[in-house]
Amino acid sequence: MESNKKYTAQDALNTFFIESEEMLAVAESSLLDIEKTEGNEDSEDTLNALFRAAHTLKGSSGMFGFIELESFCHVAENLLDQVRKGNISMDSEMISLLLECHDFVKIMLSLAHDPEKKADDELLQTQNKLKASLDKYIVSSEQVSPEGSKIDDAALGDILPQEDKKCCDMNILNDCWHISLRFFADLFRNSLDPQSFISYLDGLGEIIHIIAIKDAIPPIEKMDPESCYLGFEIDFRGDVTKERIEDVFEFLMDDCDLRIVPPESNITEYVELIQQLPESPMRVGEILQQIGTLTEAEIKKVLSMQKDQNSVAGEFIPEKLMGEILVEEQMVQKSVLKAAIEKQQITKTFDDKSRDTIRVNALKLDNLINLVGELVITSANVRQLVECSSDRELLSSVSVMSRLIEEIRDSTMNVRMVQIGETFKRFERIIRDLCRDRGKKIELVINGGDTELDKTLVEQITDPLMHLVRNAVDHGIESPQERIAKGKPEKGTVHLDAHHETGSIVIEIKDDGQGLNREKILAKAIDRGLVQHDQQINDDELFQVIFEAGFSTADKVSNISGRGVGMDVVRQNIESLRGSVVLMSKENEGTTIRIHLPLTLAIIDGFLVKVGDFSYVLPLDMVVECTDIIKEDLNHKDGGNFINLRGDVLPFLRLRDFFSEESEAPELEKIIVVESTRKKIGLVVDRLMGEFQTVVKPLGEIFHSLQWVSGSTILGTGEVALILDVPKLIQKMQYSVI
Repeated sequence: MESNKKYTAQDALNTFFIESEEMLAVAESSLLDIEKTEGNEDSEDTLNALFRAAHTLKGSSGMFGFIELESFCHVAENLLDQVRKGNISMDSEMISLLLECHDFVKIMLSLAHDPEKKADDELLQTQNKLKASLDKYIVSSEQVSPEGSKIDDAALGDILPQEDKKCCDMNILNDCWHISLRFFADLFRNSLDPQSFISYLDGLGEIIHIIAIKDAIPPIEKMDPESCYLGFEIDFRGDVTKERIEDVFEFLMDDCDLRIVPPESNITEYVELIQQLPESPMRVGEILQQIGTLTEAEIKKVLSMQKDQNSVAGEFIPEKLMGEILVEEQMVQKSVLKAAIEKQQITKTFDDKSRDTIRVNALKLDNLINLVGELVITSANVRQLVECSSDRELLSSVSVMSRLIEEIRDSTMNVRMVQIGETFKRFERIIRDLCRDRGKKIELVINGGDTELDKTLVEQITDPLMHLVRNAVDHGIESPQERIAKGKPEKGTVHLDAHHETGSIVIEIKDDGQGLNREKILAKAIDRGLVQHDQQINDDELFQVIFEAGFSTADKVSNISGRGVGMDVVRQNIESLRGSVVLMSKENEGTTIRIHLPLTLAIIDGFLVKVGDFSYVLPLDMVVECTDIIKEDLNHKDGGNFINLRGDVLPFLRLRDFFSEESEAPELEKIIVVESTRKKIGLVVDRLMGEFQTVVKPLGEIFHSLQWVSGSTILGTGEVALILDVPKLIQKMQYSVI
């Protein structure tokens, strides 16, 4: 039992860290969006999202005992609350401060991950500095009304009557409860004495002020000496709850009309209590009862009044909502009710989202993918065995099973797919900070953010993209003065684009900066021996030397780039994902870097071919067409390995020769046209075996030198087949003639 408790606590803590990271991402994105739309009314929703993120971080931190983090978030939340109420305007300086707070909270969360780590003196100084900066902005409570300066009647819609202003103009002392008593006529007949109840109330605290209300007393000739016509208005000060005051008059409930209005000083506290409630579905009445501003007896009374008011026979009367009655009867202040309604709406949104999504541990998902992969291999084995038999019914059943397994495979793989837009959004902050550091003006334009990619690929491509974006800012985009001198707009542009193309995903990083200096790169390449002095080389080939280790043409080294470290790592990382990278540039027009990546690393649709006794797999999405070719057409080709394919010149690679296959070639060979990075080549093979569900297995370190192979798979017969790296084969054909 004890172990289960520990697991549950750790599981909840892990959820806190995950949700905190999500809230930080929302906060950062909201701040950057507000900065872009500064002065635009449309940013109000974004500001509310930012406030909710800060509030959630504060509440969750306190719940898990991270007191310092809770305290810091509380100060930031107070500032955002003042901005939301219109008491403070948010400017670029404040946004920069809040972004620094975002970074600090991120560091604090990383420390919370490891209880053995403690905040050092430098971090504590940063915390104090940020708190002091936040405090400078915050408007003191004396300058703001307790209910806030921005209570919008229209925001409540039909819930509250527009003409009812009673609850907003209550004439009560700031720190006193206001109790309104109206006794019914039969009070004395029921042997009840109002004085005893008032005396009991005085014993709980202090009655500051009491006024007898005599408006109901009739003329003396109509007065009944046994009837009660009195009422009282009482200002009471005491450290008690509303329910405790109600208990004082419990025996009078059927003989009086009781109204209990909390002190004005409690309103802000009630609003804060509402905001701190957990994100669980609750009605407005339940929210108000939970914070203590509404009692169970009052709820029953309001429901009864609602039923009576909505059941007038023979007439159609619009149904009065509970909130409307609460305000009319002065049971709840309008600002408290407004906060409860907002909380209910936020909770409903949260609940709707939680129903649509479920958190799954990444290790469990990886294990599921592995099991599905083994299921695919086993299915291929079963199919291979059944095809050797003549049992048609068994063959039909296996065919249905294979189709279902394929659907399971596709559904499982879709679970791993995530939109790349979230990764792209991270670079907004990076570009903003780099621009402030370098004195540049750059706009980030994102296209194709909804393009989906395997989760593993997204995680591993982030660092290479980061390096390329930083290079675009540091080397690509000129300063505003330089751009104006060249006749360009003062603000530069960096485009991040993602889209699908022939079985792969393409990510482009494009800038409208100064482009690459061909002569400078060529001179550096010759100096380093990468290019011969008299060698004829086109731009595509020349620009590839930028990806060589240590290559740089920067005149000076900055804290961002210029050391010649990174571009070679970028290429290595991309190629390790079975991808490729292409660089294009025009001087004074800009640079485009195009990255091609497979959609997934786990299971793919493949096309199985034979060369001699060996099997090879090509990614099916890269296969364009297949056709026969006679052996004589392949031999003695003058001018290189090219054929005429319906009027187009197609370079081809004979895999038999490429892999040094010594067996006799068939008389009629097959040529498969494959395409990648918008380039086509033909691959000549012995036999076509058809489509094949391919479970990608990584090659061991011993096979690291096999440059033209991206992985392996297991066939139904148990045979191992190599998965060919089509982009590298195309690249080889592009730069050489075989």
